[in-house]
Amino acid sequence: MEDLSGAEEWLAEELAELLGEGHELELDDPVLAREIQRIYREGAPETMDRQVYFRALFQLQSELIKLQDWVQHHKKKVVVLFEGRDAAGKGGVIKRITQRLNPRVVREVALPAPSDREKSQWYFQRYVPHLPAGGEIVLFDRSWYNRAGVERVMGFADEQQVEDFFRDVPEFERMLVRSGIILVKYWFSITDQEQQLRFLMRIHNPMKQWKLSPMDLQARVRWEQYTKAKEEMFARSNIPEAPWYIVEGNDKKRARLNCIAHLLSQVPYAPVPHDEISLPDRVFNPNYERAVLPEGLYVPSKY
Repeated sequence: MEDLSGAEEWLAEELAELLGEGHELELDDPVLAREIQRIYREGAPETMDRQVYFRALFQLQSELIKLQDWVQHHKKKVVVLFEGRDAAGKGGVIKRITQRLNPRVVREVALPAPSDREKSQWYFQRYVPHLPAGGEIVLFDRSWYNRAGVERVMGFADEQQVEDFFRDVPEFERMLVRSGIILVKYWFSITDQEQQLRFLMRIHNPMKQWKLSPMDLQARVRWEQYTKAKEEMFARSNIPEAPWYIVEGNDKKRARLNCIAHLLSQVPYAPVPHDEISLPDRVFNPNYERAVLPEGLYVPSKY
């Protein structure tokens, strides 16, 4: 290997760590799940090379750090909505976005089903407390568009409630934008066959079965109803102030890279000044003696 400077050597180590993580994730899939994947994807376009993917991901994550610094420095407010079919890859891209960022600046919001009290409130009320203050980025893993999708299709909201939502949501989002929030909305799109493959892999992978809920199974039964609901959602909430962007999600690696690259293009971030950091010398007290702590306080060394 070529002689690397300190910074380049650190980058190489970080990349090696990423490659190792990806290899572990691949080994995580049981043999049956991998065989299902092979059968379903015969004839499909070749997936992106793992090293190429991780190099591109690492570069994009470096840019996300610059975006985070800009948001924090200028007290900007960013909201990103992630919607789409079950198993479309929303959680995967959110994980890659937040992976190297400061959780005090960038946070994910994934709300559970509304409580009885929340059901009696103004529909948007439960989402408002999670909106960002200045210097924050909030990523919604599903959002107020639950009303236009799962709540409508599964019968949790009646047609009048859905109609009220479509009447209100454009103005609600215009209010957010007028308040200074940068609002970006993504829909992750996958094919019927790809969703079936991912569900089957979850069924046959004990490490991923927790991701499969009874609601997900019903999503398979009601595929066409979800399609119609999605089409009306686009038609009635794709406003100039906050347009929808569709991410082709059949290839997870490309979907993640494309989404992150697009998100970076939606925010006019620029380099911000940083104070030079130097490590101060430790204060040394020659009279200090470190206390001997009881053995029982330590975690056992099993590895």
